[in-house]
Amino acid sequence: MINLHPIADYMYSFFHQFLAAEKGLSTNSILAYRDAIKLLLCFTADLLEKKVDQLNIEDLDEKIILSFLGYLENERKCSARTRNARLAAIRTFFDFIGRREPALLQQCLKIRGIPQKRFEHKAIDYLESNEMQSIFDAVDINSRTEVRDKALLLVLYNTGARVSEVADIKINDVRLEAPGQVKLIGKGKKQRACPLWPETVNAIKNYLRHRQPKNTEEEHLFLNANGESITRFGIRYIIQKYAQKAAQTCPVLKEKTVGPHTVRHSTAIHLI
Repeated sequence: MINLHPIADYMYSFFHQFLAAEKGLSTNSILAYRDAIKLLLCFTADLLEKKVDQLNIEDLDEKIILSFLGYLENERKCSARTRNARLAAIRTFFDFIGRREPALLQQCLKIRGIPQKRFEHKAIDYLESNEMQSIFDAVDINSRTEVRDKALLLVLYNTGARVSEVADIKINDVRLEAPGQVKLIGKGKKQRACPLWPETVNAIKNYLRHRQPKNTEEEHLFLNANGESITRFGIRYIIQKYAQKAAQTCPVLKEKTVGPHTVRHSTAIHLI
């Protein structure tokens, strides 16, 4: 009788011990792994007409993984970059399985050998100082959320931080006394300190006077309209909203795809 290995037996140790404790991944990275594995398990369960909690490691063979990658591209319309990110998470999972179940090494080897898909790496657009200024000018500061948006955009532009880094900033990470400074936590939990321009400091001070957390113990600096910590998707929406508004007075913006990367890679000229 073949000794099968239920997937359910490995989920907790994979996420909590391997990813969090051994590899030291951030919460956002672990959530990305969770999403990839969840999609894979749901796809496999539907394909094999089994319940998710009845799946075994043996069910996730090379053929299933290739079918799943095809499903991502053809049915979910995922880009090659997203497809590769999902595959990277699956490879990591089977690296974890191979370390714990030597009998499954051959299966793990085949899956870890599935190649990444090549794709064209487009150059990231950047905004000139006048284009970036037009985005700031699009923020009217007539409401609590617009006061937040002005501070958030300035922090992004000032520091060149990744969106997830800005979303993770806590109030105690910011020093508003001269010289202003913010502590950022990047990939691998590496910390760095970035100086803040006087206008960035003033914008944060103004925002803090309007900040209304849903929970009085909320530590994150930037909150969404519901008073909860903002997500990177929320920040992306804010950037695109003001870019579209600014494009009405700055036609060149209509020709550029403006997103978090664009703001981060803009010409960092001190705004007056």
